[in-house]
Amino acid sequence: MKNTTLYKQFLSAVNTLNPHRRPMSVALSGGVDSVVLLHLCHTLRAEQAPLHLEAIYIDHGLSADSKAWQQFCERLCQSLAIEFKTTSVTIEQKARHSLESQAREARYAALDRLAREDSLLVLGQHADDQLETFLLRLKRGSGLSGLASMRQSTELASGRQCIRPLLSVSRQDIEAFANLLAISHIEDHSNQDDSFDRNFLRNQVLPLLKSRFKGFLSSALRSIELLQQQQLLIDEITEQDLQLCQTAEQTLNLVTLSQLSQARQANTVRAWLQGHNLKMPSKVVLEQLLYQALNSKQDAQLSISIGQAEVKRYRQHLFVVIPQIVPASQIITDLDSVEISDWQMLKPKLGRGVRLPCDDEQVSVMFGRMNDKIRPLNKPGRNTVKHWLKEAGVPSWQRAHVPLIFYNEQLVQVVGFYLEHTLFDEQQGIQWEVTRSE
Repeated sequence: MKNTTLYKQFLSAVNTLNPHRRPMSVALSGGVDSVVLLHLCHTLRAEQAPLHLEAIYIDHGLSADSKAWQQFCERLCQSLAIEFKTTSVTIEQKARHSLESQAREARYAALDRLAREDSLLVLGQHADDQLETFLLRLKRGSGLSGLASMRQSTELASGRQCIRPLLSVSRQDIEAFANLLAISHIEDHSNQDDSFDRNFLRNQVLPLLKSRFKGFLSSALRSIELLQQQQLLIDEITEQDLQLCQTAEQTLNLVTLSQLSQARQANTVRAWLQGHNLKMPSKVVLEQLLYQALNSKQDAQLSISIGQAEVKRYRQHLFVVIPQIVPASQIITDLDSVEISDWQMLKPKLGRGVRLPCDDEQVSVMFGRMNDKIRPLNKPGRNTVKHWLKEAGVPSWQRAHVPLIFYNEQLVQVVGFYLEHTLFDEQQGIQWEVTRSE
């Protein structure tokens, strides 16, 4: 095996993708691609020990043969002395979501969960898979980033690195390798079902293209590689633009953004949304967001939903807002710490603050009372909470979440911002602070 062309291609890729020989977790389905990959990894381990190697089989429950495939994979791992792990996932068909994409998301999540914490996830996708992915994304009207298709090394949301050492190897070469070394594998008959887009491309379209155009696969891979290089260049420019436009509070400065070209504006907003772990909006939604953000009157309300979040504008900045329930008002007894949400505590601090409450004064924390008035320390006059929070630059949607401390019905502190001037005590007072729950 060590002298075969395929192993040499695999070894060259692994030397680049895993130079420090981190542990490797192989995604094993039992099909020819993943089985050949496992054998290649087994040879690598024998040649360059020590190398921790494990295999993971995910049962999607979509085939009556899935348990038999699991048993095949387990026996294979036993014969190669490779640690075997398996789990089942449940796929619930969602409207307007393909079964293929849902199964893929569930598979990656399960692989990430089962794999050894410090390991690389090793995937068996090959050159034909890459071309299929390109054509599927072309069909959907993807941009450059999508058409760049799969990369040899990517990261999951968790930060785990995935590598694809066979991405430049054709399916034909993998199958020939399996036949040469008599490597047994399973055949998934659902791969012949052309109702799935990928199967249709694999079974009907690609054979026709390959027979018509000599070297079609290698030419297409070269184009994809060029797209990836161009995308890397765009990513570098976008990262520079994002650093220029994004504030320390993770908002987007619209004055700075407006100085970029339209194409760079769009790329910067995409990168900003991605940094907030939001799914990319459609072209129409992104254009609407940019137009309203940059062209509406300064006091106009902007709120565009993207998944579970909303993008809002305030004082020439864009914010990503995750809607949250306003905490409930409650009485504070014995001046103890108070839990105001699942992740926030309200803690008293003695010293500089408002005077301590009298025995007949009930201390409470309330929310959303924007029309209550306070005369803040070092501020001229008395005005509403809404007025003072607006002056402090607190966006309108955040104001109801600011804790307000009352002695009976008198507002004495807007936590994090203002103390009541008439009750101020320089040394023997108290003021409350918001901290994160432990």
